[in-house]
Amino acid sequence: MDFQTIDKHVISMDDFSLKWRFTGKEYDLLSDDHLRQLQPLDKDASLFLANFIDKTNLHQHVPFKKDFFRTIDKAKILQSNEKEIKKWLYHRGLPFGKTVFLSWDNETSMMTTWKFLVKYWECLAYGGSDDLTVFDSSLEWGLLFFHEGEIYWGTNKNFIPADKFNEEWFTY
Repeated sequence: MDFQTIDKHVISMDDFSLKWRFTGKEYDLLSDDHLRQLQPLDKDASLFLANFIDKTNLHQHVPFKKDFFRTIDKAKILQSNEKEIKKWLYHRGLPFGKTVFLSWDNETSMMTTWKFLVKYWECLAYGGSDDLTVFDSSLEWGLLFFHEGEIYWGTNKNFIPADKFNEEWFTY
C-alpha cells in the first residue's frame, strides 16, 4: 500500500467505529453532503498511516520529534474558544481542497479535506480522549490534537504564527 492507492481502502461510514460522532443526534448530526466528504479507511490503511507516523518518528517527543519541523505553533482548546480554534486552523494557510489524512490509532483513520477539518474539527478531535494526527503525504506539516486540550502545528514552510498574523493580510 502507498499514498497513491490508499483511496482503494475507503469503507462505508456504517462500518466506521467513530460513525456516532457524525451521525448521532446527541453528538453531531451532519448532512449527507458533509458525510460524503468523509472517507473512513479500513484497518489495513489505518495501520499503514500509523506505521508511517511511527517510522518517521513524528511523535518521538510530544508534540513532534525534535527538529522535525522548523516551526511549531500551539493553541489551547477551551470550552469557549471554538471559533478562535477554527480561525487558528484556517490561518495555517493550507488550500481548502487539500486532502488530509487523520489517524487516531492503528485501526482508525480517514481522509477528508482541509476545509472539512477546519469547519468540523470538534467532531474529529475529542479532548480528554483523543490524540489525533493530521498530515498529508509530504509530511512538510503536521497537526496534533493532543488529548490534554492542546493543538500543535508543525511545518517546514515559511509560516507566520497566529499571534503575529495580521488579519488585513488575509481575506476570507
